[in-house]
Amino acid sequence: MATVLLLGGTGEARRLASVLLPAHRVISSLAGRVADPALPVGEVRVGGFGGAEGLAGYLRAERVDAVVDATHPFAARMSDNAAQACAAAGVPLVVLRRPGFEARPGDDWRHVPSLDAAAELLPALAERVFLTTGRQGLSHFAHLSSRWFLVRCVDPPVPPVPPRLEVVLDRGPFTVEGEIGLMRRHDIGVLVTKDSGGAMTAAKLEAARALEIPVVVVDRPPATPGVPVLPSVEEVAARLPGLLAAPK
Repeated sequence: MATVLLLGGTGEARRLASVLLPAHRVISSLAGRVADPALPVGEVRVGGFGGAEGLAGYLRAERVDAVVDATHPFAARMSDNAAQACAAAGVPLVVLRRPGFEARPGDDWRHVPSLDAAAELLPALAERVFLTTGRQGLSHFAHLSSRWFLVRCVDPPVPPVPPRLEVVLDRGPFTVEGEIGLMRRHDIGVLVTKDSGGAMTAAKLEAARALEIPVVVVDRPPATPGVPVLPSVEEVAARLPGLLAAPK
């Protein structure tokens, strides 16, 4: 029985674990940044590996036959570590990455390359901001004392955070109607989001379109060169037999 390591706690990673079991031994690795994560089936480990070298050692110790990087599209450091570790340990790697968002008629999107660039753009757009980029990046907006922020995250954020801040603790999926109601209640003037993709987070974009609210979209970091990127669980599952059969 082949051993497959799944990196990431995304919905796609959980679904892939269900698809691969029981034909394979599946180990899902979660970063541990969420206090009460949704757990996949199969074996689960939580926490870091100690960089690329630590991950390479883990791959050898557990006799991992293939790695699927199903981390969040913005987990660039983990993806780079995975590529280095798999190259060092001689383990095949494939990336499962859902497609990004696509603008539709009526959208008013401003693409930026980083959270810092998003923060620079906000003063020219609106005073009341719906910030949906995750609690880890709030420090990039902490200096904007003249803006009011609505932040939604699973766990409470830690400082530094913007001084004028209201936090909603919630976990998706969200509905378009619910997002429209939330933005109206808080008189939101601009939405800030990462290009994470996925149906679970697309409702806020449809709500912004309906309310004619501009959206600042933080573009994804570039993919690791040389590593195949597949957009769906089904395509990864179809590719996996070839990866496992490839000479090491």
